[in-house]
Amino acid sequence: MTTVTQMKCACDSCLCIVSLESAVMKDDKPYCSQACADGHPDGAGCGHKGCTCHS
Repeated sequence: MTTVTQMKCACDSCLCIVSLESAVMKDDKPYCSQACADGHPDGAGCGHKGCTCHS
């Protein structure tokens, strides 16, 4: 049996792959950053190089 250790960030516009060990979990979904988990309330992206989520 294989165990999943990484998933795409649950933010629809984000391109990041996040380790389930270090993910910000919200509503049982993994996010790469607090900004993604909070739904980008201030309009900021996740801040990861190459990702243009919520910009």
